[in-house]
Amino acid sequence: MADLREDPYPDVYIGGGFSDPSEPAIPAPAPAPSEPSSPTGPDLIAPGSEPVPDSAPSPEPTGPGPSMSSPAGPGRYFPYFPKRRGDRLLGVVAVVTGLVLVCHSLVPNTPGNLGSLLETMLPWTGLAVPALLLAALIRRSVPAVVAALLLGAVWSALFASLFLDGSGGGGPNLTVVTHNVNADNPDPAATVRTLLAADPDLVALEEITDEALPAYRGPLDRRLPHSVHIGTVALWSRYPITESRRVTIDPGWSRSLRALVQGPKGPLAVYVVHLPSVRVGASGFATGRRDETLGALVRALDDERQKKVLLLGDLNGATTDRGLEPLTSRLASVEGSGGNGFGFSWPAAFPVTRVDHILTRGVTPTDAWTLPATGSDHRPVAAGLRA
Repeated sequence: MADLREDPYPDVYIGGGFSDPSEPAIPAPAPAPSEPSSPTGPDLIAPGSEPVPDSAPSPEPTGPGPSMSSPAGPGRYFPYFPKRRGDRLLGVVAVVTGLVLVCHSLVPNTPGNLGSLLETMLPWTGLAVPALLLAALIRRSVPAVVAALLLGAVWSALFASLFLDGSGGGGPNLTVVTHNVNADNPDPAATVRTLLAADPDLVALEEITDEALPAYRGPLDRRLPHSVHIGTVALWSRYPITESRRVTIDPGWSRSLRALVQGPKGPLAVYVVHLPSVRVGASGFATGRRDETLGALVRALDDERQKKVLLLGDLNGATTDRGLEPLTSRLASVEGSGGNGFGFSWPAAFPVTRVDHILTRGVTPTDAWTLPATGSDHRPVAAGLRA
């Protein structure tokens, strides 16, 4: 070999040996089939020759790096993730849920009053927001995260006011409680203790039976000396009751009354109402009797001449239900101004909707809350008012 100091072509290392590029390549002879390959290292392979495979195939490369032809391109360090079906599904769910929130009034009520049923459970659509957001973060999908946040903004626009204090400041001068005590309540005495713990000025009860009435009347009369009882509804008051009568909204039942209470700043018309029950079954959301009775109640309220009006009771419907719109368009729910959330009251073990209500006209709510569960299947609801 020529002297390296005079050789213009340095030796080139190829696969374990050296080769002079100025000399023609000499193919390496193929090993005899009977001779095993050398255990000491890789064979020498000259340029242009074909490698001889060993008895075991060489392992496939396992590195995650992108190829030159991949969309990530050369010099990129992050693998390319194409759009995945799961990301599109998350976006579709967010869009559909948002449309339900915004356009729930367009859902038809036939067949089966499905629109009313949807609106009764409408607040629970908010559960989709954290679920979609968590799924989007797990998948690292920016579009899905944006869709979930937009859905949260739509939900907040509809319901955030229930968590904000809209009373305008100032304390209450009247505390009211309403409770469907359940005709089968096993412990009326404990129920009364729960109600009186709120230090109420007015207590309205529904589903009182003649047998259970003495258990309620005794302790309530000692704290609230003025009362009226008609059918299965009753009202106890700290202030004098100067008038009372039955309100005939359902000829087959006696479970609504009107009383005129001389409140802390003048007369107050107080209605105690228990509307007929609704059922969810094979035919849908059965609200027919409730809606008919509601119509009669609205006509009675239209004839009311008192400026200050309270309506307390079990309406068997949520204020989001379009079926109650004739009533909620005339009276305001205390949840809209009290700032304590939804105040779900039924069923008592795990409330999913609010069917027990305190509605007002000419009166300012300052607070609204739900009392602890009693022996009833409903929870009591309470409110502080400036009346």
